[in-house]
Amino acid sequence: MPPTAESDTSVDWAQMSESWGKEFPLDFRHFIEAYGAGTIEDCLSVLKPEPRGAEPGPDDMLMETANAKSAWTREPKSADLVDTAPELIAWGLDSSSDLLCWDASGDNPESWPVLVRSRGDNLWSRYDCGMVEFLVRVLRADFADCPLSDVSLWGKRQAAFLNRCEYQRLLKAGLGPWTGEPDPYAGMFGD
Repeated sequence: MPPTAESDTSVDWAQMSESWGKEFPLDFRHFIEAYGAGTIEDCLSVLKPEPRGAEPGPDDMLMETANAKSAWTREPKSADLVDTAPELIAWGLDSSSDLLCWDASGDNPESWPVLVRSRGDNLWSRYDCGMVEFLVRVLRADFADCPLSDVSLWGKRQAAFLNRCEYQRLLKAGLGPWTGEPDPYAGMFGD
């Protein structure tokens, strides 16, 4: 998944760490620095990092973390998550409204597992890997089952990623962001 444009997401990681009271995983920081916040194949969004206390952006880290915390209190969990109390921080969202989070309750961010709230089976599940490994394993179909409700990325092997600025640039140029082909409707209905 080579970057299609330079990252358009500037993050003050010291401010992020101070506001959240913890460092963020290196793989996530490297991903944001290389790609930015954006979307894989019009299916899975990697959320824009936001410091706690900031004004939440739509579909960004603060808003989706609040959604995840709300969903955690009312929805079923896999057997290994029953009676646990993770510290959820959302980093992704897919086209099926699945929430992708870390359990950030551990001291070492490099060992934070990924927790997925799947709308398809209405269940929270745990994956003992980091964010980038999780994405790679979805693209390689390297879990026993697809952890996401939308299987569009499952086993895809090669995927395109568009950050928000590149997506908007393509729309303004009259191109379909995911096809690169002229699209007379590009940009007509917002982003």
